Amino acid sequence: MLEFENVSKSYWTGTQRKVILDKASFRVELGNSLGILAPNGTGKTTLINMMAGLEKPDEGEIRRSCNVSFPLGFMGGVINKVSAMENSRYIAKLYGLDPDYVEAYCRWLCDLGEYFDQPMGTYSSGMKARFSFALMLALEFDIYLIDEGMPGTTDVEFNRKAGDILQERLRTTTIIIVSHQAKTLEKFARSAAVLVDGRLHMFDTLEEAKQLYDYETQG
Repeated sequence: MLEFENVSKSYWTGTQRKVILDKASFRVELGNSLGILAPNGTGKTTLINMMAGLEKPDEGEIRRSCNVSFPLGFMGGVINKVSAMENSRYIAKLYGLDPDYVEAYCRWLCDLGEYFDQPMGTYSSGMKARFSFALMLALEFDIYLIDEGMPGTTDVEFNRKAGDILQERLRTTTIIIVSHQAKTLEKFARSAAVLVDGRLHMFDTLEEAKQLYDYETQG
């Protein structure tokens, strides 16, 4: 379970205070994947980073009673001076997993060819995104965090393979995905929420969330 209790977060932009969350309380139970609709610029990435523990709230408490992934696209634990092969083995050891398995899994899913054994500093943003996604799937978390605003990949075959794996993981794991488009959430979300003006409104279905989201963004 992932739980927020009276969590607040804001930033000073230089001219005004931007509120990301205002005393938000909600929980995500395992087995109930959540899609969060939020307009661009409202703090989707900050919210995901808080769930992962990469950013702290100003007030309130965030509780994690399960293994929560790093956000898709987060490269904070990756060393650019070494290869994807060396990074995958190093991170596998940090998580107490078999380095041979994690390396082989990432090598298969990334399909980077000879680049897998070259320094990651030479990779394009798309190649780094493929490695990050593959690494996240190789580590098998209870909750996966996905932010549509994070670096993505345009590789069609990789997207197909990774998407199929995510769909299969839904049977045993939970996904939290944030997006400004309802269509992005349809494949993964069983419940939904809308983030507007620092308030997170929870709904049992995506259809209910879409009604509020359309009203707030188009009304």
